[in-house]
Amino acid sequence: MVMILKRTLAFFFVVIFFALAISLLALNMDDSDPMVLAIRLLALNGYVALSIAAIMTPFLKEVTLFFKKFFIKIHHYFAAAGLLLITLHPISVLAQSLTPSILLPSFASIYSFFSYGGSIALIAIYIAFGAVLLRRKAVAYWRYFHALMYVALFFGVVHANLWGADLQNPLLMVVYDGLFAAALAAFVLKRLQFYRIKARKKKLVTTPKHTSP
Repeated sequence: MVMILKRTLAFFFVVIFFALAISLLALNMDDSDPMVLAIRLLALNGYVALSIAAIMTPFLKEVTLFFKKFFIKIHHYFAAAGLLLITLHPISVLAQSLTPSILLPSFASIYSFFSYGGSIALIAIYIAFGAVLLRRKAVAYWRYFHALMYVALFFGVVHANLWGADLQNPLLMVVYDGLFAAALAAFVLKRLQFYRIKARKKKLVTTPKHTSP
């Protein structure tokens, strides 16, 4: 039990240290306006939490064995933290600008569409979150809507590259583009696992049973 607690604390310490290092990099870029800094840190750390939640999805057994807890509980820790921080990000933007239209998608051009993609990412996140709440009532379909989280991560990282000042830092750009690439790889791996399980079940059903004479 003590060993499990140490592993858990060590893991979360690494995550917190990683988030703190990112925050310090952002702080060094510009700390002149506390509100602007808060807006940036909410987005940066929210994206980290959501990315970790997405990246761990193909490793259900490994996460369960490591923490000795149900995978879904650990997954939801990061998802909930990411949801909270990412929600506070546009609320802070609105509080600073007092211009609600800044939170709406823009269709003026392709560049504007992706530059203002944070609003689309937020919509996708909430649809994905809502799908989890309805998973027992829509067993066959909820996963498709929950997969919108990867769409949200895509729009989020593109928005950060085009709009955010922080990703002008080459190190932060590599970190966040890398997080999205890892989440995308996790999605592909999860799909492969799903199809393998489906093929295995199909094979068991179609394989004729041999009966003793």
